[in-house]
Amino acid sequence: MPFTLATWNINSVRLREQLVCRLLKEEAPDVLCLQECKSPVEKIPTDEFAALGYTHLIARGQKGYNGVAILSKLPIEEAGAHDFAGLGHARHIAGRLPNGVVIHNFYVPAGGDVPDRDANEKFGQKLDYLKDMRDAFHAARPEKSILVGDLNIAPREDDVWSHKQLLKVVSHTPIEVEHLAQTQDAGGWVDVTRADIPEGQLFSWWSYRARDWDAADKGRRLDHVWVTPDIAGAAHSSRILRAARGWEKPSDHAPVFATFDL
Repeated sequence: MPFTLATWNINSVRLREQLVCRLLKEEAPDVLCLQECKSPVEKIPTDEFAALGYTHLIARGQKGYNGVAILSKLPIEEAGAHDFAGLGHARHIAGRLPNGVVIHNFYVPAGGDVPDRDANEKFGQKLDYLKDMRDAFHAARPEKSILVGDLNIAPREDDVWSHKQLLKVVSHTPIEVEHLAQTQDAGGWVDVTRADIPEGQLFSWWSYRARDWDAADKGRRLDHVWVTPDIAGAAHSSRILRAARGWEKPSDHAPVFATFDL
């Protein structure tokens, strides 16, 4: 059952309903994982999505903040939702496809502006969240699984516009990169995007603060697609739809795609 999956931090699914519809019409992924939906589940605008063939939805939501959802053309059943670090936030949902593949959709805390857990509670929450993810994967090593989402960390030097200038900026600090690496190693996860596109700068997020984000191109790769080793050989055709960052009233993230021959 080959299928294409996309992950996108939409920064309000209700505000950007038409952008979601545009993506579904123009790119037609079989599965779309959304983060930062900023909506209770019952207020996610599902009618237009269903009209485009995305009749299956699993989600966790909360008013105005966080929120994760999986829209699918394929039947999908909920396979759990965990409150890592006990934050009480809607940041994880998992779904199982008919072929048994489990998709984990994550929205890792951004971590605030100061990379010091003593001075910034949010940074500590981010590190704790990653530790809990790591420990969960150690306790039950995942199989036949895909992990996607806004992980809010750009791990490689070429995942940011300037490694040197961002070493003390939240999302690229050494302690965050190390925590993410431990989480990845705990599950044996393979970074699908970089397996397909191993060389060169690659970004999925550009700040709203840039007057001309495209020309400045001060991006970071915060959005990821990982897969367990048992099905890593089935993944291919990774890409980032950079153009979506330039759509009208866009999210500051671009969708990331991968195809799986399973």
